[in-house]
Amino acid sequence: MTLLYGGIFTVITLGALVVAQRLQGDAVGRNLQDVAVRRKAEGPCEPGAPCLLPPGVETFVRADELEQELVDSQRVITLVTFVAIAVLAFAVCWWLTGRLLRPLHRITATARRLSLSTLHERIALTGPQDELKELADTFDAMLDRLERAVAGQRRFVANASHELRTPLAIQRTAVEVGLADPSPERLAWIRAELLRNTERSERLIDGLLVLAQGERGLDAPAPVDLAAVVEQVVAEQSPAARDKDVTVAVSVTGGPVVVAGDEVMLTRLVANLVENAVRHNHRGGRVLVELSPAAGLVVGNTGPLVPPGRAGELFEPFRRLDPDRTGSAGGAGLGLSIVAAITAAHGGRVEAVPNPDGGLRVTVALPPST
Repeated sequence: MTLLYGGIFTVITLGALVVAQRLQGDAVGRNLQDVAVRRKAEGPCEPGAPCLLPPGVETFVRADELEQELVDSQRVITLVTFVAIAVLAFAVCWWLTGRLLRPLHRITATARRLSLSTLHERIALTGPQDELKELADTFDAMLDRLERAVAGQRRFVANASHELRTPLAIQRTAVEVGLADPSPERLAWIRAELLRNTERSERLIDGLLVLAQGERGLDAPAPVDLAAVVEQVVAEQSPAARDKDVTVAVSVTGGPVVVAGDEVMLTRLVANLVENAVRHNHRGGRVLVELSPAAGLVVGNTGPLVPPGRAGELFEPFRRLDPDRTGSAGGAGLGLSIVAAITAAHGGRVEAVPNPDGGLRVTVALPPST
């Protein structure tokens, strides 16, 4: 950058000096010729008066010599001036380029030091709010998002390992204890325990696959009628609701709600919301499923109190109101995580708000089909 900017500045300066020299040389020549012609027309100089140019032919010879001397001296002055300007130009450009590139060197050094163990480092550039400061702040914001993503991935791997290891440990214990004294009753218990843990592992693996599919995105979106999806899901969840003595009500207002997406994934989204609303409820509780073009899909339920500050945490994988990585016979803690992933894949937004008297109200807004 120093060579580029200094060279450009030097070439421009050289061109300006050459043009100025030529113009000044032409002006000096014209002025000397005018003086010579005027002196020749006036004749000899008067005695005692200053006479720069004597009359006659010699007048023109001395004018030419004076003009040449002026041009030569001007060239020397121009050359010295050009060298001085060139030296100053490269010096100033080197100093200014160093100051301008110093923040970039800092950003580059930080980027080279980054690794999974140093994601906490930031550039934290200070100074005026210019383009370089904006670039450094953008880089720091990217590092914030990357650090959160890596932390979430590590937590996800740890929780998934725990959830997968727990049923395997239970199955191994059941086999070892049950086969130590294989009576018919013990074998029946082993069979039931193995089936229960196998089903739990299947639910976990199925949830992980759906979560990965939702985070990957959509392949071929198509118009989907959410009202039909809600009606189908509520019918499927009715037996579980009756077993828990939970009333499920549906309210569809404002006309049909058609969105562009994957019908299977949207069905899983609605099913997870309704299933969670029924599962995390108390006997005699209530679930209300509302659908409208303006509000989107809203699923609210009665149930235990949810701390307001922890509602957003429920969308993280394996996160429950109980301590993290706590096993549950009813689920793996992926229900709302799958809802969030499917909603993001469809370009929508999801929000959970605790009810004052207990339970949760989840709102899913999806862009309509065009």
